[in-house]
Amino acid sequence: MLKKHSKFFETLVLFMDLITLACSWILAYYLRFYIPIIPVYSGIISPYTYLNLLLAILPLWYIVFKYFGLYRPRRISSKVAEVWDIVKATTIAILVLVTLTFFVRKYEFSRVTFLYFWIICVISLSIERILFRELLRFIRKRGYNLRHALIVGTGGMGREVTDRVHNHPELGIKIKGFLCENNSQIGDELEGFKVLDTFENIRNVVVNHKIDIVFITLSLSAQETLKTVLDDIGDEMVSIMVIPDLFEYATLRGGISEFEGMPIISLRDTPLYGWNIVFKRVADVVLSLIIILVASPLMLVISLLIKTTSRGPVFYSQERMGLDGKIFNMLKYRTMAIEAEKETGPVWAAKDDSRRTSIGAFLRKTSLDELPQFFNVLKGDMSIVGPRPEREFFIQQFRNKVPKYMLRHKMKAGITGWAQISGWRGNTSLEKRIECDLYYIENWSLRLDLEIMWLTVWRGLVNKHAY
Repeated sequence: MLKKHSKFFETLVLFMDLITLACSWILAYYLRFYIPIIPVYSGIISPYTYLNLLLAILPLWYIVFKYFGLYRPRRISSKVAEVWDIVKATTIAILVLVTLTFFVRKYEFSRVTFLYFWIICVISLSIERILFRELLRFIRKRGYNLRHALIVGTGGMGREVTDRVHNHPELGIKIKGFLCENNSQIGDELEGFKVLDTFENIRNVVVNHKIDIVFITLSLSAQETLKTVLDDIGDEMVSIMVIPDLFEYATLRGGISEFEGMPIISLRDTPLYGWNIVFKRVADVVLSLIIILVASPLMLVISLLIKTTSRGPVFYSQERMGLDGKIFNMLKYRTMAIEAEKETGPVWAAKDDSRRTSIGAFLRKTSLDELPQFFNVLKGDMSIVGPRPEREFFIQQFRNKVPKYMLRHKMKAGITGWAQISGWRGNTSLEKRIECDLYYIENWSLRLDLEIMWLTVWRGLVNKHAY
């Protein structure tokens, strides 16, 4: 029954894809030659010639989409993952199509039409798949198109899988129960579901309860048990998903990737890779330049006030720790007397600190002393948004006091951050600040950066803990 349902939906999605592709190709032709945003110089080729090219387009897209797994069941995977696969598959298919048409010397197909086709395909196929998924979720929430699942293992990971599946009825997965290691747990209830039997009887449970999906959530020490379980259901028509409890140790965007067909489990990683690095860097440079240009009259006034009200340089440079533990010199407007730490050594700034200059208290209270750090951003030492950098002297104390403290250095240091807009700035709870920093790294996106920048203007510039 599982195979029949999968085949039916594969055929249905394929049919919708072919219709969408044909319409996208016709629309691309129409936009190119009948709404010429870019002038047409070589004349209009007959629409029948372009329609004939569909004989190559439709099978080509099917082959590439099949290769990317876009016709396999995606009951658990996310919409974003499917859209990203559509982008990659469509890009490759377009490149192959352009290459093939290059050898057709009889006709000169418009490259602009191919560009339009690529854009329309990505958008229309993504919308089509999302709408189809929503339709399936609507049906599944009402008890149709369900799959019955069995959880092998009664540990923490098994319970977490059960909880997550149970909280997403739109997936259409119905938990039938657990399997345990020994007889003592049979009949117990975990997360609202019964322990049905032991590992040794998995084949009987799968057959008797008509199981479609088996989630194996055994500990790393149960390797021999895992082999036995897999052997027992090796020829059963069920989907098998192994979730090792190794994921309990995953931090900072841990996940699974693939290398030459071999799955690799990442326990710790940075969100800044590939295009993410480019997008964040471009945003940093553009916004920093704008802020420096707009604030330049104010920065000139501040510089003159510092120079005329106290002895010493306008700027103050201090070593801080940034991305991957690298030390850099962070710029600030000088707000304290020269050699303020000569007698005390490195210390936190205190309320009503006597070391501050006459204008220094105001600059620190309003965060205007941080303006020169936009030059650090342009240089690449810092980002506009990220965990606030700290001095190495304090870091050596904090890393022994606060678990996972050093993980905040997996992201480039920032002028402002999630901790600052959440009220954990200055001499406040270090634990809460680290919690906010790690939350930011785990959930980073350009949208989150923009949200933090916006909230900084309203919450973060003037702060009772800034002194």
